[in-house]
Amino acid sequence: MRYVVAILFAIAGAALAFALVSGPIADWTVAQRTFDNSDDVENLHQLAFMGVNLAGLIAGWTIGWALGAKLGDEDDVESK
Repeated sequence: MRYVVAILFAIAGAALAFALVSGPIADWTVAQRTFDNSDDVENLHQLAFMGVNLAGLIAGWTIGWALGAKLGDEDDVESK
């Protein structure tokens, strides 16, 4: 059960990061620098966007893993 909860929270964390924070953070990151080449702008924007999405995925997994441990403990107590 712990893995299922962690996976669901990881999906939710990644979706929230994708929908709410990745774009603004990637835009802000690119705005803080000056570039000579437009390809560098797009590369940094994509890197920041994917990095924030990865952070959301990891944060969701961590929260789900912690909550799944609590649910797993309750399942173990009920089965004894």
